[in-house]
Order: sequence, then structure tokens, then C-alpha cells
Amino acid sequence: MSHSMSMIIVLIGPQGAGKGTQAQLLSEKLGLPIIATGEILRKVAEEETPIGREVRGIQKSGNLVPDEILSQIVRDRIARGDCDKGCILDGFPRTLPQAGLLEELAKTSGDKIFAVQISVPRDMLWKRLAGRRTCSGCGATYNVYLKPSKVEGQCDLDKCALVTRDDDRPEAIEQRLALYEEKTKPILEYYKQSGRLHEVDGRGDPLEVFSRLTSVLGASGMARG
Repeated sequence: MSHSMSMIIVLIGPQGAGKGTQAQLLSEKLGLPIIATGEILRKVAEEETPIGREVRGIQKSGNLVPDEILSQIVRDRIARGDCDKGCILDGFPRTLPQAGLLEELAKTSGDKIFAVQISVPRDMLWKRLAGRRTCSGCGATYNVYLKPSKVEGQCDLDKCALVTRDDDRPEAIEQRLALYEEKTKPILEYYKQSGRLHEVDGRGDPLEVFSRLTSVLGASGMARG
């Protein structure tokens, strides 16, 4: 699939809303690269560098990574050639200053910004996050409530132990959801006021959600067929 204009698609929603899954499906459909700041930051946090240790500590506490760190990551990534026709942003912007930076980047590159809010009830978010387990070997993900492994605490694929990420622990989840309410809700209002915000129901099977998402994009002229 191709799209008719150069555009930055911003997926907005709390952790656990399914932004990563939808970004992947959308990338396959439109042929646009994904800039997933959470994934980039996790890789940074694994590095034994000053910035790696700083990011690791921030993630463990459930706090948001400072604007200047995230903004530089996004600026560097959008500058790459594969973003010439646009990109899909997962996890950015999360604050108004970050939204301002994105406006500058879009203006420079001639991209239009199209924001989509993926809405999921809080109780469902909690199950998705608190129940998530990751294989310590291959990285496969499970959920004790929604998609449990055959043997509790063990990966179906390589039998390695399943672990809970630091940012999926109850105290970190509460902090992350509270920060989302505080910091990211103004972003929704920001895009709503400019007529660029579109809401999609994030409940149900990922493909059902994707169908709703492509309907919204199709109505805008972004995705056809």
C-alpha cells in the first residue's frame, strides 16, 4: 500500500493500549518506518554508559525520560533517509514541548501530522501491563490473564524463565498511568484543537482495532484499499 502524501502518523495512548502492535501492522500496510521510542530507550538502558544507567533508573521508577533525551533520539531518527515519505511515531510526543519539536521537524521535512488516539479502559490496561511476562531467552511475550504460557513461568518456545519487566511492576504501572494522565492528556487537547486528532477504540482483537484504524486513515486519504 502507498499513501498519497508525506505524513507523520502519531499513535497516542497509555502504555498497554496496543500502540506497538498497531504501528507494526500500519508499517506493513503503508511501507513507513516505525520510530518506537520505548524500544529505542530499552536498548539504550541496556548499555553500560552514563546515559544508559540514567535511562535505566528512570524506567525502573516509572518516570518519563526527559524531553531533551527523547527529542534528540527522534530528531536523529527522522533525519534518516527511510523517513523521507513519513513515519509512524509510537511513544512520541508525550509532552507539549515534545509536540512543539515535532511541529518544527514536520515543517522542515514538509510532512503533515496525523494523530490517532487509541482508547482502552483502565482496568483492561492494568491486565495487559501487570499480566505481561517476557521470555528471558528469546524475548517472546505472554500475559498471565490474556495469553498465559502452557507452563506457568516458562516460555513455550525455548523453556526459559519468564520475567516481569521493571516498568510492568504494579508500582511502576501506577506511576506510568498517572504520568500519562498528567503529561499526555494536554497532547490530546493540542491535536484536537487543530482538528488533527482521531480516536480509535483499542478494545478487542488487534486486527479488529487495525480495521478501525485503517478506516480512519482511509477517510483522511492516507490508506486506500
